[in-house]
Amino acid sequence: MRLTLSGNAGPVEILRGITLDVAAGESLALVGPSGSGKSSLLMLMGGLERATGGEIRAMGRDLSAMDEDALARFRRDNMGVVFQSFHLIPTMTALENVATPLELAGHRDAFGRAEAELRAVGLGARLEHYPAQLSGGEQQRVALARAAAPRPAILLADEPTGNLDAANGQAIMDLLFGLRDRHGATLVLVTHAPELAARCDRVVRLMDGRVADAPARRAAE
Repeated sequence: MRLTLSGNAGPVEILRGITLDVAAGESLALVGPSGSGKSSLLMLMGGLERATGGEIRAMGRDLSAMDEDALARFRRDNMGVVFQSFHLIPTMTALENVATPLELAGHRDAFGRAEAELRAVGLGARLEHYPAQLSGGEQQRVALARAAAPRPAILLADEPTGNLDAANGQAIMDLLFGLRDRHGATLVLVTHAPELAARCDRVVRLMDGRVADAPARRAAE
């Protein structure tokens, strides 16, 4: 796999020579210094960036061969993504932020499912609050509920605790792993925090756009 981005200074190779397999149901941490390519790799996994070489496959599908519409449908049906920034729509309530993507995907029980997910992350009393009325930790809980509501097979999380204090960050990670366990999803997590990486089944270290250390998957117990 290779990712090259072009700018005023010419092409810059972000990732190169990446070979990585993630098993269904596995939790994987991507770690490494800033600029090592962790977030870029996660974006490629989610079809949010295009590789300039190689192949990216998810659930037997070649993401690199899909057009933008097909990629959007695949993400909608199979992936949940949580970013460091919450990306909530400010004019929608917490309930609407979670339910609207479900409605657009054709789920008939969109609001019922959205309410259940918000209650699962401890926001049963905040359903009708707007993002500006919620704390940072609460907004990230809404983002978690939105990612989990479609029951995705794959959860991607890019520094989901980066904008939170230690207590809220710990709570969010507990919730993220709880959602992963409840839905049986594959989890890929980008983090700088070694204590969070240690909670994953496997830790892959990146350095200068390459995999520096990728232990073999643990044998099933």
